[in-house]
Amino acid sequence: MKERMNQMFKDKLFLVMLVLGLLTMVAAAGVVTIQRGNGQEQPYVDMQGQGEFLAEEPGVTPQVAGESNAQESVPQVAQNETMRQSENPDTAVSEKNHEMAQAQRDSDAKAVGSGPLSATALVLNFTDTSKMMWPVRGNVVLDYNMESTIYFPTLDQYKCNPGLVIQGEVSQPVYAPANARVTGAGSNEEIGNYLVLDLGNDYSITCGQLKEVTAVEGEYLEKGQLMGYVAEPTKYYTVEGSNIFLEMRCGETTIDPLDYLE
Repeated sequence: MKERMNQMFKDKLFLVMLVLGLLTMVAAAGVVTIQRGNGQEQPYVDMQGQGEFLAEEPGVTPQVAGESNAQESVPQVAQNETMRQSENPDTAVSEKNHEMAQAQRDSDAKAVGSGPLSATALVLNFTDTSKMMWPVRGNVVLDYNMESTIYFPTLDQYKCNPGLVIQGEVSQPVYAPANARVTGAGSNEEIGNYLVLDLGNDYSITCGQLKEVTAVEGEYLEKGQLMGYVAEPTKYYTVEGSNIFLEMRCGETTIDPLDYLE
């Protein structure tokens, strides 16, 4: 009886060992399968420092470690600029409008031949046969006369007159009589605000009694281009009324502008 019990115990122990062996084999097979699956997802060997290299692709030049950082800095700057504009859209719009306005002003200056940048756009070649347009359309209130004196109503006296006094309405536009370059701008109590224009070949004119002057010193003006408006008369011309004072010179000698007006 005792021997039969021992035999049964041995048989049960054998079966347990057999089952454990089978379970161990199944577990080992599962581990191998999992490892193979992981190997398919990650075919590259994990090497220390492998981040310094990139896998080659067809048609792509391999990059040396460190170069990618320099190249990535350019899109990073663009990204930062985009983020800055999105954070402050009003500033971005203002800067864009300013750039567009500046480009438009430069384009306009080149188109009409005005401004210091257009120095070669106009040829100043005024001669004794050239003609000027009237800066304003109006009657001549006081004639040019340097050989004898004429009567000035406001001053109530006779004296020589180095220019023409042309009647004009206050705020009436005043135009450049000829192609010219602005060589001077100023103001005095007799003729108010004035511009000095170089016509070329030593010919020049001074145009006074202006307001809201649009031309600046150094600027080139085309014939007929707006350069200001008729101002209120100074105290020297209160009786004569609002007008434009036009003086013309050849060198240092005053000449009669009426001889050159169309």
